[in-house]
Amino acid sequence: MEVSVQGILEARHSVYRYLRSTAMLRYPLLDRLLGCQAYVKHENHNPTGSFKIRGGIHLISHLSDEERRRGVITATRGNHGQSIALASKLKGVRCTIAVPHGNNPEKNEAMEALGAQLLIHGRDFDEARERVEEIQKKEGLRYIHAANEPMLIHGVGTYALEILEEVPRPDYIFAPLGGGSGVSAVLTVVRALAPGVKVVGVQAEQAPSVFLSWKKGKIQTTDSCDTIADGLATRIPFELTFSIIRSLVDEIITVSEQELAAAIYEIYRTTHNIAEGAGAAALAGARKFGAKLAGKTVVVILSGSNIETTLFRQILENYSVDEQTSVETANLDQQS
Repeated sequence: MEVSVQGILEARHSVYRYLRSTAMLRYPLLDRLLGCQAYVKHENHNPTGSFKIRGGIHLISHLSDEERRRGVITATRGNHGQSIALASKLKGVRCTIAVPHGNNPEKNEAMEALGAQLLIHGRDFDEARERVEEIQKKEGLRYIHAANEPMLIHGVGTYALEILEEVPRPDYIFAPLGGGSGVSAVLTVVRALAPGVKVVGVQAEQAPSVFLSWKKGKIQTTDSCDTIADGLATRIPFELTFSIIRSLVDEIITVSEQELAAAIYEIYRTTHNIAEGAGAAALAGARKFGAKLAGKTVVVILSGSNIETTLFRQILENYSVDEQTSVETANLDQQS
């Protein structure tokens, strides 16, 4: 199966059996901060606090009877796992999820509360994923890759359709970029329905594998992905999503840990919403564009809200504003 806008249009039938469209809202303080007309796409308002649930519902809804009987297995840093766990619960499917050591304990708890069996393995997402692939071969479970799944991308893409229904011709859409399912979905929809819109993917400087691969034109891996944005923390780009991104994206930029922390704070200050690191990445990227956005219509994807409580408190406590509206992020490396 190939990723297509038709597949995304058809995904609305399964997605909207369980979910509603999420809000697209403007905030005067955010307009002032960015110097443009800024819309926030509130994927943080989904039941699991993330856009990922759209893909999970669509994929699990289309499992064969045999796949449902065997059960599913996947690897995650949290939001993808919550998506698969909730969708599996809705459909009565046994679900096993692997996370790396040191994963956000609140995300772990949420997945277990949804009925998933949790497996802790490896130093990061990619090592957890490799373990899952070993188990799948032995036990015959339906392996759900975090991004190399057209059904996931089709489900996720329903939020891109919602964007264009609200604002048919924005100048820019900024989207966080980790595994790439969200950016790939946005690109698929925009290139088919609003080809003049510029799509910018935003990665963490400390997890830049897709950015480096895009620059080189071929897949590049990194030795680490140590960032407060756990939803962006991948060392190895995924083939399906990277192939879409490489051919369709307008630009990919990276943002520092300080810029991510500042964006988390600014989302709270200007919209009174909570964003995790990946959820704040789009705003961090838009801020980095600066004066280039003057007079433009911009959409910022707030992709998720599942930040660890201690990290969120630390960011608020350590934030200080100077003449340039800067952010102090002392000891954030300890939370990475």
